[in-house]
Amino acid sequence: MPEVQIVLVEPLYEGNVGSVARVMKNFGFSRLVLINPCPLGNEARAMASHAQDLLDTARTCSLEEVYAESALTIATTGELSKTICNPMRMPYYDPSEIRSTIAEIDGTVSILFGRENWGLNNSEVAASDLICTIPTSPEYPILNLSHAVGVVCYELAHLPRGTYLLADRFDMTCLYDHISSFLDQIDHPLYKREVTMLTIRRLLARTQMTPREVSTLHGLLRRTEWYLNGGQQIFSEEAPADRRTE
Repeated sequence: MPEVQIVLVEPLYEGNVGSVARVMKNFGFSRLVLINPCPLGNEARAMASHAQDLLDTARTCSLEEVYAESALTIATTGELSKTICNPMRMPYYDPSEIRSTIAEIDGTVSILFGRENWGLNNSEVAASDLICTIPTSPEYPILNLSHAVGVVCYELAHLPRGTYLLADRFDMTCLYDHISSFLDQIDHPLYKREVTMLTIRRLLARTQMTPREVSTLHGLLRRTEWYLNGGQQIFSEEAPADRRTE
């Protein structure tokens, strides 16, 4: 079953943090993570009301730590790419679609919410696995931070228990590193590399791969590397020996 944590990236106003804690508790979520937050005082506790315990147990850490510990990271954004040729904020899903995507994950799912004034930046979005957006009116699309968290929490409440283990962050990082080294071997153009890797991350994140499926892709890449190198066995350094299986 996924362990969902709400991650607030550099929240600006303590009242919003308190309101986020309150709406999280309304829908049964308790894992709140704060990245470089504003000072939290009486206003935050007042807005949290009966969810002050979530403020007390909120964890403060770096965004890099969140990425490293998560089986899946979801960036929420109101700014979307205009075309599929730009994969930075595409493809995107609404919260109800995210529910079915993460239902069978056995691990931590981190949902990132950006700053009240300008959200998440491109590098933060690029490092995430999936994009989530709330379908709002084009006349006034900007939601209050706690309202956005509330919509997502409502859709994810009472998730069913997962049925099988999915590839964890370590598995997927090794695979992405292996694919990147494979692109080197086939002389994939450098100017396309960033977009290619971002597209691959978006594609594979949607598949909910098992460790066995990841291992199979490693095997296919290694077999192709062997063929390209004239039968000389080449092991990717990113795939540790104790995890290599055909």
